[in-house]
Amino acid sequence: MKVISGIQPSGKIHLGNYFGAVKQHIQLQEAHECFYFIADYHALTSQRDPAALRQASDDIALDYMALGLDKATLYRQSDVPEVQELAWLLNCVTPVGLMQRAPAFKEKVEAGLSANMGLFSYPILMAADILMLGADVVPVGKDQLPHIDIAQDIAASFNAAFKSDVLKRPEPLLGPIPKVPGTDGQKMSKSYGNTIDVFASPAVIKRQVMSIITDSRPVGGPGKWGSDNVSAILDLFVSETERKLYQADLEVNGVGYGLLKAAIIEKHEQLFRNAARRREFLQDEPLVVQETLYEGARRVRKIARETLARVRSVVGLPTTWRVS
Repeated sequence: MKVISGIQPSGKIHLGNYFGAVKQHIQLQEAHECFYFIADYHALTSQRDPAALRQASDDIALDYMALGLDKATLYRQSDVPEVQELAWLLNCVTPVGLMQRAPAFKEKVEAGLSANMGLFSYPILMAADILMLGADVVPVGKDQLPHIDIAQDIAASFNAAFKSDVLKRPEPLLGPIPKVPGTDGQKMSKSYGNTIDVFASPAVIKRQVMSIITDSRPVGGPGKWGSDNVSAILDLFVSETERKLYQADLEVNGVGYGLLKAAIIEKHEQLFRNAARRREFLQDEPLVVQETLYEGARRVRKIARETLARVRSVVGLPTTWRVS
């Protein structure tokens, strides 16, 4: 099975990224052909700081490699210019009404982002990323399902317009955790300022965990596992056996949230200890990271050129062109 997903370089990776996507990405590489790209083209819809974009892209590569991504193909979106040509060809068959119905555009504009054409046509570029490689499945969160629906519609529109089957219909693959709660109970997101980082100093991790908002149950009073922010976050880290013990402490013994927060800090350190060491090593070996990205792009461009040759053929464009 061919798997593809993109990761936008928008800052430090946090628990929402890890449990919502990265963990699944790493698991999938063990049994499937996986392609993961750093979506730096997508980031340009809002990013205006070149140095910050470059740093964030490097950081995402470091994070994924440190966390164990070593069998999948990892590459930068901008290292595969063929995706832009395919995006234009898809633009030419995509109904305007389909883009106007995309919920993410409306939500981001309402949140204060500039209503530029890149943001408006974001789903078309996302479709090009997916369709270029002939993905079977795309791991996504529930909030990204509309974008996969759009990619399916675009593939169908293109194939119908040119009476072909050159573009393969992708299917979504939902992760096991639909929502990772932030420190305030909302979905964990950098835009909400409610994150707990994966790679940060112990002092920062402790400060973030201790900032988790709790309910107003009486001291020593019983709680209900999963109904508060603290136990919901701790639940991400523990096994079924451990969960039963912590749950009994909370619901029967009325253990305080301070002890549960301390458990989160301990579990966090245990889970990411080795990855943090690998990240430090890779940070001192930048050529290893860059070569991984370049090799990934070379592999992807070979597939991309084959796809473009077929697409060019069905639309009536030359199928051979000079490549430098």
